[in-house]
Amino acid sequence: MKDLQAYVSDLPLPMQTFFALVEATAKLVQVSDKYWQTKGINGARIRILVELMKEGGTLLPSRLAQKIGVTKANISLLLIPLENDGLILRDSHPEDGRKSVITITSEGQRLLLDHLPENRQQVADKLQALSEQEMTQLIGLLQKLGKT
Repeated sequence: MKDLQAYVSDLPLPMQTFFALVEATAKLVQVSDKYWQTKGINGARIRILVELMKEGGTLLPSRLAQKIGVTKANISLLLIPLENDGLILRDSHPEDGRKSVITITSEGQRLLLDHLPENRQQVADKLQALSEQEMTQLIGLLQKLGKT
């Protein structure tokens, strides 16, 4: 038991770095999620709408699942309430009728326009602990990690 305590307490620098990154990310995500909760909106659903807009408004469900890091089965469950609320449309793929495509509606776009600015400002406020130079450096370091 003592060996295990030492193993989890005496972390080498790479593990200290990993856990600091995870903790900081979790706190920033919490800020964003708290905002969406106060508006009665699920943050994961907002992420879907944002990804749709980043890709021009339409995506295959499988590609959407990859982009937000969920399984194909989970993306289907996340899409149902968005479709029921009129924030997305699910249509047949124009070239392959066996597939469907997901498109953000004007109502979905309006939701993002109404709420993204304040949400992003709250996250940006938390990031003000870093200087612009530090944020730029952090972006470079994270991009470097993403390539490994």
